[in-house]
Amino acid sequence: MVRIATEEDAADVARLMIGFRDWWQRDEPADEVFERGASHLLADPNTDFLLAGDPPAGVCQLRYRYSIWTGSDCWLEDIFVEDDARGTGLGRALMEAAFERARERGCARMELDVNEANPGAVKLYESLGFEGWSDPPGGRNLLMRRRL
Repeated sequence: MVRIATEEDAADVARLMIGFRDWWQRDEPADEVFERGASHLLADPNTDFLLAGDPPAGVCQLRYRYSIWTGSDCWLEDIFVEDDARGTGLGRALMEAAFERARERGCARMELDVNEANPGAVKLYESLGFEGWSDPPGGRNLLMRRRL
């Protein structure tokens, strides 16, 4: 069961995002930052959180933006499934629901980044058709970042 989170789901969204942070063995951001952030983003019309399971054991964050190239795009910001629910198809169900939601929102493209140190995620994304790509006139596209 996958559903779109509402503002009443802020505690579950924050709990799962904190779980994602902990899975990566990070100390920051602090729990209260996730709690405030979940409430803030649940009120943002350009963000959706999807929850999977009952009680929720998986979360997916989708961010929408306008693109001159494609019209509307979806950025899959985060996806996380709790350890006990891994291997049950919850991650795939979240991804399929994400595709459906992005299409409903008029998106022509979905993008994400994935750390190669997470081979399970890489395998899932590749099995769903995600790939690195090259663009004319040549060369490969890189996801690059600069902190400000």
